[in-house]
Amino acid sequence: MKSNLSREFDFYGMATVGERGQIVIPAEARKSANILPGDKVLVVGHPPNGLMVLKMDAMKLFLSSLKDDFAEMESRILEQENKTSE
Repeated sequence: MKSNLSREFDFYGMATVGERGQIVIPAEARKSANILPGDKVLVVGHPPNGLMVLKMDAMKLFLSSLKDDFAEMESRILEQENKTSE
């Protein structure tokens, strides 16, 4: 089972919050994440005072992959339990 969790973070610069609470995602970050006009992004709180911006499609893919990984893990555990009980 592979995991991308050990991947290092990329730094794309800073954004300034405007008077209306809006920020601009740096162009290089949008390009890297393939964020296009009209795409949906999730804004998620990350304790204690952080925020994460995630592309909706990327989150769906991540959750689907996580579900598949858990199913594979469960299958392996059941195989090992069956071998042990024989």
